[in-house]
Amino acid sequence: MIPDKPLPYGDEFSSVEEYVDSLLEFASTADMFQLFAGGVHLNDLFISERSLFEMSVPEDWQPYILSLEPMGFVDLLLRDDLNAIPEGSRPPASLAKYIRDVRRLSLRRAFGGPKPPKLARTVALGMKPKKIHEVSNFAEYINRLTGSIATRYGKDVTHLVDFGSGQNYLGRTLALPPYNRHIVAVEGRKHNIEASRNLDVQAGLSTREKVHRNKKMWLQVVDSQTPEDQRTSKALNRAANAHRITTDPAADLRPAKELAQRYVRVPGKGTVSYVVSRLESGDLSDVIAKIEKEVWAGETGGTGGTEKDKDEEAKGTNNDKELRMMAISIHSCGNLSHYGIRSLIMNPGIQAVAIVGCCYNLLTEKLGPPTYKFPYVRPSLQAVNGRAFAESTRFDPEGFPLSQRLSTYKGDGVRFNITARMMACQAPYNWGEEESHHFFTRNLFRSVLQKIFLDKGVITKVYHREGEKEKERDENDVETPFNVSTNPIILGSLRKPCFASFKAYVRGAVAKLTTNPEYGKYSKMVHAKMSDMSDEELEWYEAKYLSRGKEVSAIWSLMAFSACIVESTIVTDRWLFLKEHGDVVQDCWVETVFDYRESPRNLVVVGIKK
Repeated sequence: MIPDKPLPYGDEFSSVEEYVDSLLEFASTADMFQLFAGGVHLNDLFISERSLFEMSVPEDWQPYILSLEPMGFVDLLLRDDLNAIPEGSRPPASLAKYIRDVRRLSLRRAFGGPKPPKLARTVALGMKPKKIHEVSNFAEYINRLTGSIATRYGKDVTHLVDFGSGQNYLGRTLALPPYNRHIVAVEGRKHNIEASRNLDVQAGLSTREKVHRNKKMWLQVVDSQTPEDQRTSKALNRAANAHRITTDPAADLRPAKELAQRYVRVPGKGTVSYVVSRLESGDLSDVIAKIEKEVWAGETGGTGGTEKDKDEEAKGTNNDKELRMMAISIHSCGNLSHYGIRSLIMNPGIQAVAIVGCCYNLLTEKLGPPTYKFPYVRPSLQAVNGRAFAESTRFDPEGFPLSQRLSTYKGDGVRFNITARMMACQAPYNWGEEESHHFFTRNLFRSVLQKIFLDKGVITKVYHREGEKEKERDENDVETPFNVSTNPIILGSLRKPCFASFKAYVRGAVAKLTTNPEYGKYSKMVHAKMSDMSDEELEWYEAKYLSRGKEVSAIWSLMAFSACIVESTIVTDRWLFLKEHGDVVQDCWVETVFDYRESPRNLVVVGIKK
């Protein structure tokens, strides 16, 4: 089960040590990489007299890039055989070298796992094709991994603990044949657990109590309610009880969700237990105590009642049986991946982990903002219309990077700001012509809108380095993309008609920013400064900037391409963290578990305890 390479690096490297050394050297010293991985942001494309493209892209690259169609440049970065390009059409030598370096240092993403069993219709209910691919393949992978642990290490995993289980699609699949595993689903949102329990009934994992209904009376109750009332089980229940009192006191008209639910434990069959909990760190002592209580209560015939019920059910149970748990998760957002990985080190009951991460933009920053030694990397700026975040999130001991190797690399550590981490969530190898055109158009409109925000005084310029506050700057100082940017603004998604034209886009953005109550006082400022913009004024911006779409597509493509290194570094950091704890961890590795075309965040981090 353990792959030949602990990381899926290319064959150009003779060992994992050589790969890690080369990756970290590139990430910390390559100017072009640091520039496109956190040094620039598309919103700032037009905030200076010279565009971001002109100031950040090397001069000898610019005419070559602009001579290509946007998708032609994407193909050059990702797919084209550089050696096969005719001599007169080859990219500049430094651009070709950069492309080769990023490709060479990016972790390989090819997937060749065995075909998993097809999910039963009752299990696949509610899943989209992407989710079906992820759940079916990861369930098969986890089943093989637990079998390998039993064979290779001589210890059985008694329970699989899914942190952030959502509606428990993965756990439900593993609990049913052919896997029949014991699952503990840990989820912080109660409504997700309620939905999961309803799906368990449909899948045959649990049953509801049988009641005899007067169908005619039941339909009368339902018909008497408004659509809003019918969506609320409590309202429907109250109406049913009132109807029962006045008509037939013996009739049971409770909605299905109000009926008692029972999970029957059958020897040799899988089980599901639920724990309501939010993970706040890798120390899962309190969570594991809840898990143990849930498991013991279940083994004594518990039905998932109140905490008091579970305490009573657990009394007198033989709790000498050891729980040997594996932490699993598909696409743990941000720090949740770190908590799952750290749980192997911090909790005796966790014997193994298999974590697929995602949402790198939600990771906190262990090392804080970049220093002057990172001339191209901008600090993560707080949106002027967003929620305030605590300064402690910049120095979170459980944030990125996890490993000591990256935290102390060359004295200052390896840092990625939110722009770099957000770009690492892209899937450039899946970009097609239509999707890319939409990306590029949206980004062009957004870049010009940011220029309007600046011109109208909605936002201001932000100077990054110490001593560069606006009032302290000399008039002769040159602004560059690396010492100045603008305030971030959270715009979010707009309706499809807003992308029909630039005017429609600006009008739609202003309408959203001035009518959405989430933006509070900020809405008044936008309304005061931008609500009276004329069509003629917008046409002036169109004429000046919309012809420069290739500059936008080039910067966006270079950022997404460079972010392949960002994701590879984040995943390598997680593997290094486990490797550094050799006193606890027997083996650890990273491999692909999904087809990139179906699910681009396809790298699982695995750790096995000694």
